[in-house]
Parts: sequence; structure tokens; C-alpha cells
Amino acid sequence: MSAITDQSETDGARHAAKNRALVKLISTFAIGFGVFLSGFVIDEPAPYELYMAGLIAIWALFGLRLSRTTSVLLAILVIFNLGGLISMGQMPDLKAAPMYIAVSLFLGFTAVFYAAIINSDDSILSVIFKAYILAAVCTSLLGILGYFDAFPGADMFTRYGRAMGAFQDPNVFGPFLLLPLAWLVHGVLVGDLRALPIRLAPILILVLGIFLSFSRAAWGMTAFIIAGVAFVLFIRTSDRVFRLRIILLAGLAVIFVALAIIVALQIPSVADLFNARAQLVQDYDEAQFGRFARHWYGLLMSIDHPLGIGPLEFGPIFGEDTHNIWLKAALDYGWIGFISYLTLTMLTLGLGLRILFRERPWQPYLLCTYLVYVAHVAVGNVIDTDHWRHFWLLIGIIWGCAALEARFQSRLIASEPTNR
Repeated sequence: MSAITDQSETDGARHAAKNRALVKLISTFAIGFGVFLSGFVIDEPAPYELYMAGLIAIWALFGLRLSRTTSVLLAILVIFNLGGLISMGQMPDLKAAPMYIAVSLFLGFTAVFYAAIINSDDSILSVIFKAYILAAVCTSLLGILGYFDAFPGADMFTRYGRAMGAFQDPNVFGPFLLLPLAWLVHGVLVGDLRALPIRLAPILILVLGIFLSFSRAAWGMTAFIIAGVAFVLFIRTSDRVFRLRIILLAGLAVIFVALAIIVALQIPSVADLFNARAQLVQDYDEAQFGRFARHWYGLLMSIDHPLGIGPLEFGPIFGEDTHNIWLKAALDYGWIGFISYLTLTMLTLGLGLRILFRERPWQPYLLCTYLVYVAHVAVGNVIDTDHWRHFWLLIGIIWGCAALEARFQSRLIASEPTNR
């Protein structure tokens, strides 16, 4: 009788283990597919929104847990969007404002969701990065093929003669490709050299996609991120051989990228647009109502309207959007939104930097994400980033790693013997 009971318990344990493995496989695929969809945002709401809304709802029903860290993130984002709702109340005609705030709130929820699932299982970071690389390579190929009009209708993946992949704007397409590029460059610098050819192919595709987006911001961000990855890895080690390897591989990477760009510049249409876009300041930046003038007008307007002027109202007034995330936060979300966004930015930068150099399993993911996030914060001075899907993924990863570190420290303290 005892033997039968033991066998039954063993079979039950095996069945439960299989069920857990199946659930983990399905959940892992679901998250990876959601990240993959973030590379295809041609219209709003995009498939990414619809899919992730369902995924977050299902996860919430079946045990999505928020730590103290992720709860703080949620509170900041709710207050930020509350500012948007108050600002919306200042509008005589709501127009598309409700949908805009709804998308803003949803994207904030995605950041909390990513932070929460990372905190529950740090192995999901590998899935997120692999899915992101696949999405970036696919959308970059669409942008490249569209730029060269490789098939009928391919021009739908371009705008103003610039590659934009499956996005609405080349200026979003270029920055989207940066996190996968940072991760691949990191792999080149620290990984097995035998895998170098495997990494070089997607690096070339991403670099060419960024180049053909003709986004000056994306070009500058690319240079900063590649140099940043090499620099941080260099200062983190005292091994002279490893440092020499980083210098040599970084030099080869620069040569490789330069040669790819030189080859692309042999095409007359590419060279012409490059010469036009390579100017640091464009005519529309310095005009009477150009980008920089609008920043000043927006600053004055934000002082006069502490509750905001309403989402998407600045563009119709001045002919173009704010192209400055700080002014956008103040005008579209009011002073409440601005203070919340400033708090979010400072905390994200501070939390990430505090744990950036700690030896943890998730440290390489944090390193690449943090550098890309810093670049996005900098470029927010000349462009609006509040509806960039991948921007909120960056925030989610950093806060997720911060939550992992908090849990790690709690366990460390709990494991220490009590002083008597």
C-alpha cells in the first residue's frame, strides 16, 4: 500500500512539474511575442497595445505581484497621467486627447509590467532581449528594403526619403534599434570570438537601418552608446589582456561601421540626403517659429498655464509639436505631470547608476539598457519621447533590475547571523 502511495505521489509531482514547465513556456513566449510586436507601430492603437493590454490583464488575474520598488514606479506614472487628465479638462474640444492619454497610461502600465515580471524571474531578461533583437532586425530590414524600393509598395516603410521601418516616424525608428545594437556590441566585446560572424550580420543590418533613417539624434546616440559600452567594460576590469581585447575589438567595430557607411555613401541619393541631414542645425530649427523658438514660446506658455493646455494642443497653435519632452510634460500633463516626469527620470537615472557596477547575473542587461536610456533622456531635449513604446520598456528593465537588487539585498540581510 505504501509503495502504491509513493508511486502516486511521484506521478503527481511529475505531472505538476510538467504543468509548471508548460505554463512557463507559454508565458515566456507570450512576453517575447509582446516585445516583438513593439517593433511594428504604424498606427495607434497598434497591435502592440491590443496584445499587451490582454497580456497584462491575464497576468494580473493570475498573480502579477508588485514589489515596493515597482509600486513606487506605478504611483509616479499614475500621478503623471492624472496630470494629463487635468490638463485635458482645460480643452474646449477634447478631439483626440482621450485616446492620447489612454495610450500614455497604458504605456506606463507596460513599464510597471516589465519591471514586475523581471523582478519575479530575472531569466526573462534573456527572452526580452532576444525578442527585441528579432523585432529590430525585421523592422530594420523593412526600412532598408523600403529605402531602396526593393518591392512594390516598399515606400510605405519610408518617409521624406528616409527609412522608418514599420514605424510612423524615422526619428522613432532609429532610436528603437539602439538597445539591440548595444547588446550585440557588448557580446562582441566580451563574448566568444567564434560567434563574432553571427553577431556582425545583425549589427550591420541595424547600423545600416540607423544610418538610412537619417536621424541626427539616432546617429549621435549610436556613437555615444557604442563608446559607452566599451568605456564601462574597460573601467570595470583591471585585466590588461581583456582591456587590450576591448580596445582592439572596439577599433575593429569602428572600422567596420565606417566601411559600411562609406559603401552606402557611394549611392548618390544616399550621399545627397546625408549631406543635407549632417548639418547640426537645420533651417526649421532656427526659423522664427522653428524648433528652438517654439521651446521658448512653450516655456512662457507653461508658466501661464500650470494645469497645462491639453494633450496635442501645442502643435495646432505653432504648426509643430514641442519637440522637447520637458515642455511636453508641462504643457500636455501640466505642472503635476512635469514634476512627476522629472521625478521619474531622476529616480531611474539614480537607481540604475547605483547598481550599475555590481556583479549580478542581470548586470550586462542593465548596463546596455542604462546607456540607451541615458541617450534617450538627452535626446528628449529636442524630441518628444512619451509615446515611444521601447522607451517605457527601457524604464521597465531598469526598475526591474532595481527591484531585483532590493530583493537580493533583503535576502542577504536575512541570511546574516543575528548579533547577540
